[in-house]
Amino acid sequence: MHTKSLKGLTIPLVSVLAGFIVGAILMLIFGYDPLQNYQNLLVGSFGGVYSIGETLRNMISLILTALGFAVASKAGFFNIGGPGQYLIGWFGAIVFTLKFSYLPAIILIIGALLCGALAGGLWSMVAGILRAYFGTSEVITTIMLNYIVLYIVNFAVKSWLAGKGSDSSPNIAAKANLNTPFLQRITDNSTFNWGFFIALAVVGLVWFYFNKTKSGFEIQAVGLNESASQYAGVNVKKTIITAMLISGLLAGLGGAIDGLGNFQNISVSNNLPNVGYNGMAVALLAAENPIGIVFAALLFSALQIGGLSISVYSNTPSEIVDIVIASIIFFVGIKYAFELIAKKEWFKRKNREEKGGAEK
Repeated sequence: MHTKSLKGLTIPLVSVLAGFIVGAILMLIFGYDPLQNYQNLLVGSFGGVYSIGETLRNMISLILTALGFAVASKAGFFNIGGPGQYLIGWFGAIVFTLKFSYLPAIILIIGALLCGALAGGLWSMVAGILRAYFGTSEVITTIMLNYIVLYIVNFAVKSWLAGKGSDSSPNIAAKANLNTPFLQRITDNSTFNWGFFIALAVVGLVWFYFNKTKSGFEIQAVGLNESASQYAGVNVKKTIITAMLISGLLAGLGGAIDGLGNFQNISVSNNLPNVGYNGMAVALLAAENPIGIVFAALLFSALQIGGLSISVYSNTPSEIVDIVIASIIFFVGIKYAFELIAKKEWFKRKNREEKGGAEK
């Protein structure tokens, strides 16, 4: 068991190291100092209370969208819909707080978070239903649903929420803000908010769900082999829909927390939120392990927040951090590619052996 855990850590650690090496080589090629830039990155992400607060806050949505992707992936599906589910969760939370601003603070916040999570879950469940009953590729449907929700939210914000001549909704009531004066005071007015603790609690719940519940076991069983699971009495269609629902709930919750704790409103946007795609990368780096996702999210968040400091303290473009992140994902992807090739070769060899035995 201990050996297996160490083996599971090897690929992520090597991938991260390789990503930093690629970034360093590119910086040297273009005449930048990699050691100084990585030092600036570290200072920008952990160099003070404010920086730490921003890094931890940025982790929240990465953790939740990564968990959402991991749930779908364990069921055997590649949910590309994280950006759209995050966006509709954000929209749902803002709408709830604006329409029910008269409610007491705790009820308003809980209601908004539940509304955002439910919006993300229902939106994701559409792809689950199509996959379960019609065999439609969840990759195609979730990509399409991403752009559908982008334009629906833009239309709704512009037509119903924003004032005349504005592209943004009004700000939510101060009592619905997850970034309280207490947290601002202890983090030098960073955007760190209570959502961080909610995200950690959700990590524990997802771990418990997969390791201690029948439904979590069924999702993993379907991911390993749909036919065998059905033969064993698992309701495969229900399990598929449940997995996609939970996946969307988690991504939607990430959007709701960011809406209440970071933005406090919602605006018309030309692009889908990058956080949904980054969450996929976090989940892949962590091998879809809920605990590992926390550490992978910390790494990605530190790179994103600290990367802003690179161009502040030097003339190195901050986009170099995107290259480091992309390189890490690339090296993680190589591992999955080799595993897939090895798996196919194993099946081919097994089939040849079985045919040879039958001929004898």
